[in-house]
Amino acid sequence: MTISWFQAILLGLFASLSSMPGLGGTSIGNYTLGRPLIGGLVCGIILGDIPTGIMVGTAMQVVYIALVTPGGTVSADVRAVSYIGIPLAMVALKSYGLEASSADGAALATSFGTMVGTVGTVLFYGTATMNLLWQHIGWAAVEKRDYQKLYLVDMVLPWISHIVFSLIPTVIMCKLGANVVDAIKVALPMDGIAMKTLFTVGSLLPCVGIAILLKQIVRNAADFIPYLFGFTLAASMGINLVSSTVVAGMFAILIYKLKLLQLRKPAAAGAADFDDDEEEI
Repeated sequence: MTISWFQAILLGLFASLSSMPGLGGTSIGNYTLGRPLIGGLVCGIILGDIPTGIMVGTAMQVVYIALVTPGGTVSADVRAVSYIGIPLAMVALKSYGLEASSADGAALATSFGTMVGTVGTVLFYGTATMNLLWQHIGWAAVEKRDYQKLYLVDMVLPWISHIVFSLIPTVIMCKLGANVVDAIKVALPMDGIAMKTLFTVGSLLPCVGIAILLKQIVRNAADFIPYLFGFTLAASMGINLVSSTVVAGMFAILIYKLKLLQLRKPAAAGAADFDDDEEEI
């Protein structure tokens, strides 16, 4: 598989739209287009291999499923994972002759995504730093009450930052990275220690993502029951991800309504006590 200049430019454009704070907006850009699950579909369409793109995106999404950006601090840039890591992982899978659905294929994909995600933090902070220049121009316009200039600051000037730190690096890394992948294949054969180590580390990375997610949502031992229930359904009934999501949605609605009932009971009891006091008076 090769990546043409046109395909690399399209990937760079989507990287610009999904970068944080993205030109596509936070909800549409960073939290939708920027997610590896969606990025895998986009990369699959651009590179002409949708199934592989989705499988690679799914494998990388598990690693970063609990990634948050508190205060603008990022440990990895999922925009780079989605639009640099996924295309290069797809090229690597084709080069090594691996299927994206196989264990080795998923391990290789997550390893590429992690490496690129760390590099992407430099691009993230580069974009944020350059945007400070436009912010300074915006504050100067506000002080002069030149509010029309704010449209330029908000809608036009940020494109420069995203072109410099999103579009251009993505285009170069995707286009030239394919040749690097071929060089890696020659230098690191499948049966070598380096590749075996890479596969081992890559297979453990999804566990890290799941562990971080559990740390955020599990408050007591009982919270593990619905979590393990999903694995039980998948193992015993062989249901897929969509079916599991429907079952999880049903349980989420039931738990939500039960929580509402628990909140209403103390409120109703308090109102009844208040009425009794009024009658006694």
